[in-house]
Amino acid sequence: MSQRIPPEPPTGIRWRSLMDVAFQEACKAAHMGETPIGAALFDMDGTLIASAHNQPISRLDPTGHAEVLCLRKAAQKKQNYRLTNTIMAVTLEPCLMCTGALIHARVQGVIFAAFDTRAGALVSNLNGCALPFTNHSLWTVHGVMEEECSTLLKRFFLERRK
Repeated sequence: MSQRIPPEPPTGIRWRSLMDVAFQEACKAAHMGETPIGAALFDMDGTLIASAHNQPISRLDPTGHAEVLCLRKAAQKKQNYRLTNTIMAVTLEPCLMCTGALIHARVQGVIFAAFDTRAGALVSNLNGCALPFTNHSLWTVHGVMEEECSTLLKRFFLERRK
């Protein structure tokens, strides 16, 4: 079983600096007309392994969520489908699909900015961090850059409704 208690950020690094990378990815998604969600995967020292943004529309891929694309890039880079001892920063609470991918990849912990009361599956609608039928659990830290990430999402959807 993985540790479910969040550690302190890596030495000399703040959680916000990890989320900044995910936020930049979310901005890329917004510029492409995709829902502005970004993800970044780091090792436990805070070194960036991979980052990605939402692309289900442009890729014609229902699994093209930022988290999944980031995990795919990281697995290729590491040449391993197990991404143990890693931390993912993501701008919105992961959905059920992404939570499953994080569990199967054995990511240690997830930092997310904004809660997703509609589809979030780590905290909001499901305790995806500690499902009793999985052999891996993860820790979470939430609320890092929540205001900035929420504002980006709100602006994006306001513009789309015009």
